[in-house]
Amino acid sequence: MRLNITSLRERARLLQAVRSFFIDREYLEVETPIRIPAPIPEAWIEVETAGDWFLQTSPEICMKRLLAAGLPRIFQICKCFRRHERGSRHLPEMTMLEWYTAHADYHDLMRDCEELLGVVLSRQCLPGFDGSMIDFTPPWPRLSLTEAFNRYAPISLSAALMADSFDEVLTREVEPRLGRRQPVFIIDYPAVLASLASLHPDNPALAQRFELYISGMELANGFTELNDADEQRRRFVREMELICAQGREPTPMPESFLADLSHMPPASGIAMGLDRLLMINCGSRCIDEVTAFTPEEL
Repeated sequence: MRLNITSLRERARLLQAVRSFFIDREYLEVETPIRIPAPIPEAWIEVETAGDWFLQTSPEICMKRLLAAGLPRIFQICKCFRRHERGSRHLPEMTMLEWYTAHADYHDLMRDCEELLGVVLSRQCLPGFDGSMIDFTPPWPRLSLTEAFNRYAPISLSAALMADSFDEVLTREVEPRLGRRQPVFIIDYPAVLASLASLHPDNPALAQRFELYISGMELANGFTELNDADEQRRRFVREMELICAQGREPTPMPESFLADLSHMPPASGIAMGLDRLLMINCGSRCIDEVTAFTPEEL
């Protein structure tokens, strides 16, 4: 087997730094089940089965239930699983950082990201995948998804959505150009692309969602959380309809989560891929270089 001891040591250092960052800010580290009876229904993610249950694609629904139970500031580092995700930047079993904060919104999350990476990365400037230096000095630009398409894509965001080519245009034309000199937050996604996020108070066609890009790679996905259980159920039903249209079997409705959601306070939450963060910190072009084992070695 191949083994990159330097990367593994850096992984250990970074995980410890992440934990210290949140503990110092009075976040409670939590553990939630990896094997669950009903995951979040998402048309763009395929879940991995584990007997009659499922391996989590994210700890989101369990962590939100903890918010609803009264925990105001929580974080978790855990394994998440997604079927058919394998590539130079993808693993079917990944290490995820998630944190949730009551009475905060997605603007607060973006500031959290700037502060977190400023603390845990080894240097303030690091080389990107194209060799250019990335400056992590905050604040980082905030760019709407609409404007990102206007700048970098041959068609508008609305045209891409109407043509059912959003994912193709985003990955081919837009993403490679994002965050090449400085990290960038792509903000304000169309509501149809954010099934768990609150709508924008000034424009209900948009959701309070962002993604963080560094050197053309998406690192984190965060939003102001939806806490309307009836609306969340309607959105889950739509996701299940899309899953069925793809010829896949929908997963059960996460009823326990929906029952608790109405008790959840206004909050923000985010998922950050720690394997990808290690790639950036170590200057690795392939995710295999920052893990002890790849699926092919097991």
